[in-house]
Amino acid sequence: MLSLRMDGELLDRLREHAARRGMSVQDYVVRTLVRDDFDERFKAAVDETEKFYGPVPELPGPREDPGPSGTGRGKAT
Repeated sequence: MLSLRMDGELLDRLREHAARRGMSVQDYVVRTLVRDDFDERFKAAVDETEKFYGPVPELPGPREDPGPSGTGRGKAT
């Protein structure tokens, strides 16, 4: 159970946002909290992985195939 105390202006704004999505205020708030919590946990997992393995090296960009005429306009790989 979660209990929130908020002023009328904030509640009105939440009602508008929830109504645009066809949701109740309660469902809208819970969905927002779950989404933000996932973002925080994902970032923490990435940070922990980088601590263990080190930072991820930059991947090289696409290379150009010189093409048959050597003009550099062949397929990118």
